[in-house]
Amino acid sequence: DEIKASKEKLGCAPGASFCVPDEVYSVFKKVRDEKVSLYDSWKKRFDEEIMGEKRDRWNRFFTAPDIAALRKKMPAFKPGEKIATRNAGGKVLEVLYPELPNFIGGSADLAPSNKTMVKNVSQTGKGRLGRVIHYGVRENAMGSIQNGIAYYGGFINFSATFFVFMDYMRPAVRLAALSGLQSIYVFTHDSVFVGEDGPTHQPVEHLAVSRAIPNLEVIRPCDAEETREAWLAAIKRSDGPTMIVLSRQNLPVLERIEGQGADKLSMGAYIVHDNDKNDITILATGSEVHVSVDAAKILASKGIKARVASVPCREAFDRQSESYRESVIGKDGADVVVEAGRKIGWEAYCKPRSLYITIEGFGMSAPDSKIAEHYGFTPEKIAERVFVRFRKS
Repeated sequence: DEIKASKEKLGCAPGASFCVPDEVYSVFKKVRDEKVSLYDSWKKRFDEEIMGEKRDRWNRFFTAPDIAALRKKMPAFKPGEKIATRNAGGKVLEVLYPELPNFIGGSADLAPSNKTMVKNVSQTGKGRLGRVIHYGVRENAMGSIQNGIAYYGGFINFSATFFVFMDYMRPAVRLAALSGLQSIYVFTHDSVFVGEDGPTHQPVEHLAVSRAIPNLEVIRPCDAEETREAWLAAIKRSDGPTMIVLSRQNLPVLERIEGQGADKLSMGAYIVHDNDKNDITILATGSEVHVSVDAAKILASKGIKARVASVPCREAFDRQSESYRESVIGKDGADVVVEAGRKIGWEAYCKPRSLYITIEGFGMSAPDSKIAEHYGFTPEKIAERVFVRFRKS
């Protein structure tokens, strides 16, 4: 009754389930007409004054980049070369800045550590027109400013910090995902292998939490080649945000199977180690891929043939056809998951009794090699656990 009386007082039609008073429509019509007039005036001036090189520059800002042409300019990495994916990301940025005039980005006071400081590119602080933005120690504000840039359009923009600080950015990241904004996030120091900073800087749960955000693509590259492809995927995607999660420690560039190059990252998952006939399938991401491949070689000497798949982006993998997904994980699902984070979500890709080599608690403080040994992320320890579970009677 109170709702009905309120609607009558506001002048709503009797029985109306939804009502906006005519007075409100009148106010907003006036505002709209003023804005349309302003825009028409601006558009007229733009068409008359922005010509030639200026018009070409404007059009380039608002035209999707040529990804095939961009790929040809990208750095290549040799199999066996050891390079942290954060360093590989820095080398990619050295190409993106000169090739894309509308490419801008910055870091929350951690550019030297996340390798996003590019030489010979203008910086804020030395002038308002800088393309490298110094955000200061404020991830929440950085993510919000980044969203504002994305809302305006024309710019392809990124931000960077340590992965554990994603907690501070979560409201902005979630809003970018909800709004379909092309915001690119570079998160380095991606796991427990961050050295002596200890558990406070070890994002053991952050991969699982980030993957839970709808319309956010989370990419964790296994080497420099996948890092390059991750950036190309993020540049290409215009209907939502992309998170690129990179390592602090050096990782070897994989020797890949013919026809299974790093460009397969666009499929979300692909085979990096195979046999004529496989007994089991191992899924891994990031720094755990190369150790899984080495573990598979140990297992072969013990009579177990293991296929290894790199799964850099589960969201992209979920979009693939059923037949492609089965070609990677098998018809009944994978047998083993190796990831230095929580296992939540991996169950969807695995058999009921699969083996999860993951981290289900907060970490210890030690150099990355000692942490790997402690948690069993070495080829020998992975092979041992897999052999115990799947050895043939």
